[in-house]
Amino acid sequence: MLRGIFSPLRVGRRNIVKSIFIAACGGFAALLLAGSPTWASPRPAQEASADTSTVTYDSGGTNISAYLAKPKSAGKHAAVIVVHDTQGLSDDIRETAQKFASEGFVALAPDMLSRSGGTKSPEQSEAAVRALDPMDTVADLQAAFAYLQKSPDVDSGKISVVGFGWGGWRSFMLAATTPSLYRTVVYSGATPVPDQPLKDIQSPVLGNYGQYDYQNAGNTIWTAKTMKDLGKKYTPYIYPKAMAGFYNPKGRQYDADAAKTAWTRTLEFLKS
Repeated sequence: MLRGIFSPLRVGRRNIVKSIFIAACGGFAALLLAGSPTWASPRPAQEASADTSTVTYDSGGTNISAYLAKPKSAGKHAAVIVVHDTQGLSDDIRETAQKFASEGFVALAPDMLSRSGGTKSPEQSEAAVRALDPMDTVADLQAAFAYLQKSPDVDSGKISVVGFGWGGWRSFMLAATTPSLYRTVVYSGATPVPDQPLKDIQSPVLGNYGQYDYQNAGNTIWTAKTMKDLGKKYTPYIYPKAMAGFYNPKGRQYDADAAKTAWTRTLEFLKS
C-alpha cells in the first residue's frame, strides 16, 4: 500500500547494469500525507555504546573487509547488514552501524569495494563502485549474511539488510536470493526489473525515498503494484521536498526532518 497522495510525473527509463536486472524508472512522484506524526530523533552515534572492529569474511575465495559494531550487552541479538552508497564504506556508514548497535543490533557494514582494493576517497569510490560486477556485489552480501548466521552474538532468524542509494538495489537483490532474510529496508534505491527478482522476495520491504528523487520515488507506484500483485509486503514512504541523499547528515542533500522520520520508521520496522 502506498503511503501518501500521488500526482503523476513522467520520468524516463534507462538500463542499469545487466539486461536481466534493468532498473525501472517510469512512474510517478509522491507526497506524504499532510500532518504526519512527529517522530523522535535518532540516537546520536556513540562509539562507547558499541564494540567495534574490522573483520573479514570469505566470498567465493575473495576476502571482504567489513566494519562490525556490536551491542555491549550479552546474548544473541538481531542483526543488520548495512550496504553503503557510492561513497563506499565512509565514516557516515560506520556511524550508522554504531547507531544500530546502540539500538541493540549487531551491525555489519561490508566494504563493497574490497574486490578493487577497498574504499579510498569519495571521489574514487563513486567511479569504483559503478565498475563492480553487480552480481559479485550480491554474492558478497550473501556471504555477509552467512557470516552473521555463524556469529554466536546473532539471532540467525532475525538478520535484515538496510541499503542506501547504490546499496538499495543490492538490498532488493539480497532479499530475492536469500529467502530467510528477516527484513529489507531501501533508502533511495532502484527496484530490480523485470519482476522475477521481486517474485522471489520473502521478507517484508520498507522503502524510504525523497520526493525530488524523481527516478526512484516515481517508480514506487510500479513497485507497489507489482509487489501487491505478487502477494509481497512493500511499504514505501516518500518525504516531501527531500532529495535522494536526504539521509546523509554530511551531504548537501541532507534533510533533518526526513532523516529522523525515516530512521524511526526503519527501527520500528526492523524490531517488529
